[in-house]
Amino acid sequence: MCDAPILADSGRWVAVCSREQLAARRIICATVAGLGILVVQDGDTVVACERACPHEQADLSRGHLSGGRLHCPHHRASFSLDTGDVSPGWPCRPLRRFGVRLDATDVWIDTHSIAELL
Repeated sequence: MCDAPILADSGRWVAVCSREQLAARRIICATVAGLGILVVQDGDTVVACERACPHEQADLSRGHLSGGRLHCPHHRASFSLDTGDVSPGWPCRPLRRFGVRLDATDVWIDTHSIAELL
């Protein structure tokens, strides 16, 4: 289940979820500045990325995480959490990733990195 849209204020960073929520679910959906994004945690790595697969726009929130990769539920392509690169053989661009900042309780997304796409 994805949460309600998050409207960025005039600040650069917006809190999208708590660290506790992310640890419990590992994949969190959010809408920031009109764009569907995911916040994912694989081990100690936390990444924010676009929610739609760049291949055919499948909902990546229905995918799974393993080995530092986010796996598309539709075509089984996978994307590196470190670089966004797609697995070999898939004709699509890399997964877009966005700036993430963690504090003691929350996960924050850089709205400027999202605004560059809009």
